[in-house]
Amino acid sequence: MLHFPVSEFKSRLKKTKERMAAEGIEVLLITNPANMNYLSGYDAWSFYVHQILVVLIDEEEPIWIGRGMDASAAQFTTWLKKENILPYPDNYVQSTERHPMDFVCDVLREKNQANKKIAAEYDAYYFTAQNYISLTQGLPNATFSNSNNLVNWVRIVKSDQEIEFIKRAAAIVEKTMYKGIEQIHAGVRECDVVADIYHAQISGTEEFGGDYASIVPLLPSGEKTSACHLTWTDEKYKTGDPVILELAGCYKRYHAPLARTVVIGKPKPEMETLAEAAIEGINAALDIIKPGVACEEVELAWRKSIQKRGFEKESRIGYATGLNYPPDWGEHTASLRPGDKTILEPNMVFHMIPGIWLEKYGIEISETFRVTETGCEVMANVERKLFVK
Repeated sequence: MLHFPVSEFKSRLKKTKERMAAEGIEVLLITNPANMNYLSGYDAWSFYVHQILVVLIDEEEPIWIGRGMDASAAQFTTWLKKENILPYPDNYVQSTERHPMDFVCDVLREKNQANKKIAAEYDAYYFTAQNYISLTQGLPNATFSNSNNLVNWVRIVKSDQEIEFIKRAAAIVEKTMYKGIEQIHAGVRECDVVADIYHAQISGTEEFGGDYASIVPLLPSGEKTSACHLTWTDEKYKTGDPVILELAGCYKRYHAPLARTVVIGKPKPEMETLAEAAIEGINAALDIIKPGVACEEVELAWRKSIQKRGFEKESRIGYATGLNYPPDWGEHTASLRPGDKTILEPNMVFHMIPGIWLEKYGIEISETFRVTETGCEVMANVERKLFVK
């Protein structure tokens, strides 16, 4: 079930170890499911229990440690030898007497790693306070440090096959977005539109199916469009409602997010003006993207454009995206915002989502783009406009 050749996994591991060596790390503990997938191929809905990928700087392969019943998933989805797949017994699961990190400590002691320089992803969603307590108490002679986002930064430049997966995700989001827009009418329940969106996301195209996205479809309507990150209700759409659709296509865990805004009936002039300003700003930002440009320069082009129409936006306008698991499709590395001096390189992928939310309504129009050798490539082909139903 490997989606990439073993040589690509080994190349990723080599780059990770180079970063470990530069930071003086001898043992890297990975709990971020996306980073586990990136280095090993592991792919299962098992991240609700503790699991970890251990990278020893002097060993050829990582070690997967997880719940016993998930060891077979590791054998199916990873490139690791069977002896590098170490399951812990089920009495470690949600126990008040023992913790899975106690098992990890036992493994590291057996491998003579108990006094090494060990780093863990302290700010990962799936690294808990108890993880830290159990590890530091179980390995008192080790030196612990924070390796948060170390692997994330290795991931930021995509391989050609990763780009192909994102292009497939973009094809899925094209179909899904148009399906959602098509289904929105006055009198239709929000939940029924989302049901159609889910069907389109998972059925994919005739050539390939889709995966579950890391974020559920976000579809606020009416005045609720002034708040980002709302989902849906069972209420019916009304004439005059603006509706934001923010969703993604996903293929083998690689995402292509996309947002568009729809108005049921005639839009208010001020919403049309806001949409025009947003589109002009996106176009201005896309126009300057090329290798060698800093992330903050992209945001500045957007900001200067919308300021001409009297608008401002405080939050970032985009972030690196690609491989991920719930609850996020962002990579937690580079952002398109003031002060981010990350230099764009070919095959970096970003979701540019410069939403503007005012007191009574908001608008979102976004694009996922790839940095090319000479500029950028917008991944999905959906009209960049305010849709009117």
